[in-house]
Amino acid sequence: MKNPIMSALPLCFLWLAIPAQADDAALVKEKGKLLFEDNFERDEALPDKEDIGGGWTSNSAWRAKGKKQVDLDKGTMAVIRLPEADHGVAIFHDVAFQDGAVALRFRLSEGEDFGLDFVDRQFKEVHAGHLCMARIQLNRVTITDSKTGGMRNDIRERRQKNPKDQELVKLLKSKTKSFKHELKPDKWYEALIVIEGDAMRVSIDGRQVGEFHSEGIAHPTKRMITLAVNKGARFDDVKVWKLK
Repeated sequence: MKNPIMSALPLCFLWLAIPAQADDAALVKEKGKLLFEDNFERDEALPDKEDIGGGWTSNSAWRAKGKKQVDLDKGTMAVIRLPEADHGVAIFHDVAFQDGAVALRFRLSEGEDFGLDFVDRQFKEVHAGHLCMARIQLNRVTITDSKTGGMRNDIRERRQKNPKDQELVKLLKSKTKSFKHELKPDKWYEALIVIEGDAMRVSIDGRQVGEFHSEGIAHPTKRMITLAVNKGARFDDVKVWKLK
């Protein structure tokens, strides 16, 4: 039975009522070339040693005094930042694409979050090759252009000298965008992050949460992805595709 209210709406109002969203799952299926996938169904050689395998490495050796922060546990990758670590946990994997997509399952507890950072360490105009990032929290998603924003060397130097510089504050505000959403703690979700041209889009459980356009996102070569964890997170079923 047709909804009488919807039937009575003119076409322009119907268009407004149903916002257009990119079908990124279909885009990946049609154009994506799978670069790698990992379901973490393996064990470390030594239980007390960080040995992720699958092409992953982390910064635990120099940020956490070599202590284990990444654990393969029951077919998932569990990440916990240790108190002695002087930096968040970063877990790296090499990739090579201009446009691409990353899908992964994740679980966050209260106060936890993670970022998916796209990196080109051969590009020396930004700190540590940081290009752009999607950060997922329980109540919001934030997409940031790091290349022309806070990680560009000259901007980073200005920020360190004078973080209250209003011109700089305005510039950095234009390089990031946040989108509110609500996730339940300790529940598994699936994220799909797509980079296409100067756009990054984030979907969770098949629903697009946000899209942000910025010139740094279109950097021609993403050579690495990094899972950046401030406190803790758990991951599974990571897949990376090349779209261009």
